[in-house]
Amino acid sequence: MENADITGEPDRTGERLLTTVVELLENDGYDAVQLREVARRARISLTTIYKRYATREELILAAIEHWMKSNYTELATQSRDPGEPLHPAMMRVIRAIFEPWEQHPEMLFAYFRVRAAPGGESLAVRGFDPVVPIGMAVLSDVDPEFVAELESILSSVVYGLVGRCNAGYVDITEIVPTIDRTVFWLTTGYQASLRDE
Repeated sequence: MENADITGEPDRTGERLLTTVVELLENDGYDAVQLREVARRARISLTTIYKRYATREELILAAIEHWMKSNYTELATQSRDPGEPLHPAMMRVIRAIFEPWEQHPEMLFAYFRVRAAPGGESLAVRGFDPVVPIGMAVLSDVDPEFVAELESILSSVVYGLVGRCNAGYVDITEIVPTIDRTVFWLTTGYQASLRDE
């Protein structure tokens, strides 16, 4: 129902609603998204909002997913060239993922907060649907056991860094360089293990 109504026409009300929430998140932060203010700015009724989203967090979740879809269109061009080392290929994808977050840090903080809300766990799955095939293309010839370990370690590093950034302990510009060092050491170790076999 988000993108089209029963007639198949574009859902302009839904688009306006999600765009309004994204603007509030980007300009004023998570706490500024109050349903009355959203309704006023989007020029729709509270009833319309509640027909679409049962809670404020569901609305924010939908707005972040909407924002992510529009910001990850370039990811489809990412791949790993034959013979290209793993580290630079992975970092090209990671930089493409984080560039929109660095340009819009309030969206990253909103993402981090809404993940902890009821239903937020789906954001980690649905929100990164465009990213997974690209990441897997880069890792297509890599040992699946290493891929699983890499995913576990990187997700912990990323969420730890985002949490520290959200709390003000690190700057948003420190996230990618820290991930870069982590990926470098992990892939260097993996590639060294292949040479030792």
